Amino acid sequence: MAVMILIFGLGVPNGAFLSSNNLLAIVNQSALTAIIASGLTLVLVVGEMDLSIGYAASLAGILVTGFMANQGLPLPIAILATLLIGALIGTVNGLLVTKVGVNAVVATLGVGTVLIGLAYGYTAGSPIISVPTAFTNITLGRFLTIQNPIWIMIAILAVLWVILNRTPPGQRMQAVGANKNAAHLAGLRTDRAKITAFIIAGVCAATAGILLASLLGSGTVSAGDGYLLDSFAAVFLGAATLRDGDFHIIGTLVGVLVVNVGFNGLSLMGTPTFWQFVFKGGILVLAVALSTLARRYSKA
Repeated sequence: MAVMILIFGLGVPNGAFLSSNNLLAIVNQSALTAIIASGLTLVLVVGEMDLSIGYAASLAGILVTGFMANQGLPLPIAILATLLIGALIGTVNGLLVTKVGVNAVVATLGVGTVLIGLAYGYTAGSPIISVPTAFTNITLGRFLTIQNPIWIMIAILAVLWVILNRTPPGQRMQAVGANKNAAHLAGLRTDRAKITAFIIAGVCAATAGILLASLLGSGTVSAGDGYLLDSFAAVFLGAATLRDGDFHIIGTLVGVLVVNVGFNGLSLMGTPTFWQFVFKGGILVLAVALSTLARRYSKA
């Protein structure tokens, strides 16, 4: 990341990249990706995949705005209901993988496709724009001059770090991911650990979707779909750079910042949009390769 900051710092005219406003903007832009990627981190820790997170975020943004605009629910109730639906999505993913025995890639991709259908069915493809000012103020507001999404990101990542590293459920997740058979023989409830990870991922995806809808001022079909690849790139990049290929919350945050530094720098340099997609795909492939190599050499 330091190399990227140096390159963009020198390459962007008038020092715009290194300005305090731009650096704070990068962190703010990273907040939603970090939230959804932190949930994905726990799923990867237990040795599974979740390809539904982007679609879950999109549906969450539609539902929270729809609950207020169409069903007339108060803002707190709309948010709570949406988070519960995120947990339900995670539960379905977890049960399909652990109890039914469906491969995680197939299960979560299938669930994600269902979520796309539900999103279009609920909105008929049209954005939901009648949202209260209090809802948009969630992301536009500041505390101590720092945007609210950054504080929300810090709080969620801190909670998940504690869960993963300082609680019995987190230790069980790491044990299951390290060796499922050994964990099972040791009497650990491997299925419960995996379902818990999927539920947390669903809630994190719903949280990111709610914040995205607040930021956009509307619920839009497919608004959160792009977070899928960004999250995977960030998680694998963080795993490769900080801890022998293992997935962890701090590494995920670093990975998210690296990805968004790249996006921001390319944008300020006036790079054509297609290069941003090239960067996204390239960083994902590189991150997975580095994470795989780091894990292989750590076990050698």
